[in-house]
Amino acid sequence: MRLSIPEKLTPYDLLAPAADAAGRTSAYLSLKGAVLAWIEVHINQGNAATVLLSPLQASAVAGTGSKAISAARIWTKLDEAFTVFTKQTEATTYTTDAAVKKKIVIFELDPTKVFDVANDFDCIAVSTGASNAANITSARLWIQHGHEGATVVNPLVD
Repeated sequence: MRLSIPEKLTPYDLLAPAADAAGRTSAYLSLKGAVLAWIEVHINQGNAATVLLSPLQASAVAGTGSKAISAARIWTKLDEAFTVFTKQTEATTYTTDAAVKKKIVIFELDPTKVFDVANDFDCIAVSTGASNAANITSARLWIQHGHEGATVVNPLVD
């Protein structure tokens, strides 16, 4: 099977690149109809202050009932010079080390495992903790839809 972006994996911006002194939370996007999704966070760490990353679930794109997800698979590349990602222990959050490096952190989201499905939670966002103005963060959501084509479920609406 050939991988095709955006037919098989659709990217959506969560956080535009910005200084992260106070921390911030992205908009919520719906994962209705998604098989899997990934939150890809980029950090240009200009200051030796760690950055807490927290995926959050909600029952609507308005952020209704926002709370932590269940443990997700996490991969990190904590130095852009590295060629491979390191699998971390599954968790609900990830905190970077304090090394001043460019980093990538990826959360793999299986909606059937990370969401409170019994209470109709199906929306996702990411939050960054307070850090330092020299630390620039950005995030993108990649969605693998249950079906392909022009009729995929719109993640911007409930």
